[in-house]
Amino acid sequence: MWLLLQLADAAFPTGRFAHSGGLEAAVQLGEVRDEETLRAFARASLWQAGLGALPFVSAAHADPARFDALDRACDAMLTNHVQNRASRAQGRAVLAVTHEVFGGDAIARARDGAACAHLAPSFGLATRAVGLAHRDALAVFAHDAVRGVLSAGVRLGVVGPYAAQRIQRDLAAALEEVVAVGERTSVDDAAQPSPLIDVWQGQHDRLYARLFQS
Repeated sequence: MWLLLQLADAAFPTGRFAHSGGLEAAVQLGEVRDEETLRAFARASLWQAGLGALPFVSAAHADPARFDALDRACDAMLTNHVQNRASRAQGRAVLAVTHEVFGGDAIARARDGAACAHLAPSFGLATRAVGLAHRDALAVFAHDAVRGVLSAGVRLGVVGPYAAQRIQRDLAAALEEVVAVGERTSVDDAAQPSPLIDVWQGQHDRLYARLFQS
C-alpha cells in the first residue's frame, strides 16, 4: 500500500505536471472553457490513455524483456510530434526517478539503452521493477492521466481546485472501467479514440504563449 501511495503521490517527480496533454491548446482554441467542457476533455483523455497507452503499460509490466519492441511499437503509434516528444520526455523522467529512488538493473538498462523510452512502456517496466502489482500499475497510470489534465485545468484558470476534485470524483467509475479495458486490450488492438485531442495537441507548438511543454 505504501509503495502504491508513493507512486500515485503528486510529489513523486515524474515530470507529469509540465505537460497538459493537449489541454492548453484546447483552451486557447476555445474548445475547453468551463467545468462542463473540462469534464468532457478529461473523460476523453482518460479513454485515450486507456486504449492507447495502458496496453503498453500492461505488456511491459507483464514481460519486461519485451520493452525494446514495445518501445518501438509505441513510437510508431505516436505520429503526433508533440505527443511523441512529450511521451519520450515523461518516459525518461519515470525511468530516471524510479532508478534514483529504488535502484534496479532493469530500470538502468532501459534508461541507458532505450531508443525512445516512451512513457507507457517505461512506466510498465519501472513499476514491475519496483514491485508494484500489475493492476495497481494500470490504476496509477490512469489516475495520473486524469489528475494531470485536471491539474493543468486549474493552473490554466479553467476551473478552481474544488471543481477539479468534483470532476475527479465523478470519473471514478470511468477510471475503473478504463483500467479493466486496458488490462485486457493487447498492444495490437491499441488505439487512440479521441482524434480531436490529437489535433488540438498537435497545435501546441503554434501557440503564441505556452505554460506547458505539451
